[in-house]
Amino acid sequence: MNTLDNLLQRNKEFAVKQSAAGTLMPSLPQAMPKVKAIIIGCADMRVDPAHVLGIQPGEAVVLRNIGGRITPGLLQQLSLLGRIGEVAGKIPGGGGEFQIIVLQHTDCGITRLARDPALLAAYFQIQEGELKKKAVTDPRAAVAADVVALRAVPALPGTWLISGLVYDVATGLVEIVVPPAPIRTA
Repeated sequence: MNTLDNLLQRNKEFAVKQSAAGTLMPSLPQAMPKVKAIIIGCADMRVDPAHVLGIQPGEAVVLRNIGGRITPGLLQQLSLLGRIGEVAGKIPGGGGEFQIIVLQHTDCGITRLARDPALLAAYFQIQEGELKKKAVTDPRAAVAADVVALRAVPALPGTWLISGLVYDVATGLVEIVVPPAPIRTA
């Protein structure tokens, strides 16, 4: 049995369990995360944000990329999610009801790219001279920088909460680096 066959067999088992439990996902018009959060995390297979934070299917939107970083591509995804919510009539309100969580981690592979500034600059779509602001080698500083970047996005509702976390791959614990606060203050 090859890898794909193995995964397809797992999917069949998953579908049977979900169907029996009556927990198959709702159609798009009803789809709104129960935890009312968008979690931005790293693509590293050791650090699945849903697993690390105990998120069940349907509870939160989880976006993953290299480093769990705020990039132009990720901002485009957030924009598209917002548009999907508008079309579905499911735009979450403010007042701390909805939260964006930036989750990065220790021992991230992106730190190994620090010696390749041209590649990182292309990833972030910035000039090489601006890379220092991205704090690629320090996950705590990187989380703080990415929260600042999200705060500057005018399309995000200012009343939504935003926070920044770092997952320690050695201990399995999450540290709050940027406590939850409104994206913008009045």
